[in-house]
Amino acid sequence: MLLARGVTRLPIRAIPRLAIIPSPPSTTPRISIVDGPTLTCSRRYHLEGLVLAPAVFTGLLVALWSWKCLMMVTFQNKIIYMPGLPPNARRERIDDYVKLCGGLRWREERLRAADGTDLALCVTDVDLGSGATASPAAADATAAATATSSSGRPDTAFYILYFQGNASSVPPRLPDLSSALCMLKRLSMQWHGRNVPCTMICLSYRGYWTSRGRPTEKGLNMDAAAALNWISQLHRRRYGGEAGESRTSAELVLWGQSIGAGVATNLAAEALVPAHVHLDSIILETPFTSIRAMLEVLYPQKWLPYRHLWPFLRNHLDSWKNLGVISQRYRTKVSSPEVFILEAAKDELVPAELSQRLYDRCLDVQLPVARKAVAGAFHNDTMFRGEGRRAVSEFLFHRISSSPTRVRT
Repeated sequence: MLLARGVTRLPIRAIPRLAIIPSPPSTTPRISIVDGPTLTCSRRYHLEGLVLAPAVFTGLLVALWSWKCLMMVTFQNKIIYMPGLPPNARRERIDDYVKLCGGLRWREERLRAADGTDLALCVTDVDLGSGATASPAAADATAAATATSSSGRPDTAFYILYFQGNASSVPPRLPDLSSALCMLKRLSMQWHGRNVPCTMICLSYRGYWTSRGRPTEKGLNMDAAAALNWISQLHRRRYGGEAGESRTSAELVLWGQSIGAGVATNLAAEALVPAHVHLDSIILETPFTSIRAMLEVLYPQKWLPYRHLWPFLRNHLDSWKNLGVISQRYRTKVSSPEVFILEAAKDELVPAELSQRLYDRCLDVQLPVARKAVAGAFHNDTMFRGEGRRAVSEFLFHRISSSPTRVRT
């Protein structure tokens, strides 16, 4: 029975079967199907979700490119110049390589650049010719006697200024350089009654080996100019009279390896060469045309932005441009310096086409040029191989043999 307040009792049986008990209203919408056109439901896709992943990926890629470009521009000196490789490069000593230098005695000299940076040099003296002294000690004694004597001075003195590559230090290079000098000395025995003193000076750039400072192209140019001034003063001390004038001509050979080739051409194109020093020749060992060209070589893909960073370069080492300037400087002189290009046949860093461009450039600007490729050599192996050392010694022998006597008054 149902009980309700205020309602009389009513038996269930008294409720008609067809009675409808109302239920609370439902919130669920009712869909009534009626005859007529069919209604279609379309699904909505959110475009933001489809674009989000590619947009994030592209943004990260652009950010990575921009960051690397910024780092390459900011730290380009760290990338180009590596004085700390290998890790012991700053602690190398000349004495560690004495036994490998074929009897040549190298010594360390100090000088200061125009900005006061303290620099190191590795220097050795070799007497060339059939009348040359046999031992290095005797050669030093002869040089000292020549410096104090007013007679018997040689007509010509040769100076070889060497510029290293972008890594390591000078002492590990001394054995190979000594071997080339010994080959030159043996070739000079063909001269009868002629004695030519030869001094080789290896410059340690700022930041390299025991030199102070940090390397930059501007700094390296100052270092090279300081080394040239040191050679000029050395020549005056040895062969100059009381007035400082010398009747012995000073013939200068610039020899640069890799980035050192750019330093050598910078010096020849921009530096003020003393009047009593004559630039005889330039040796370019495994050279490249410029830093901009190397960017294109290292990053040949056009879709990479790194090759387009050349407007932000602070280091150029543009040998291709320098050769044109050198030709202009020496066009009015008696003779132009001869260029010798020594390349590695299997160079893994600098392609042969860059050496070819330098060779063609010399022909275009009418500079005398010779070229030699060392078979089987990699970028840093040209002087390690006997063919490379022989090529350099034969070139130097040819230049010294054909050098005219230049009397200074």
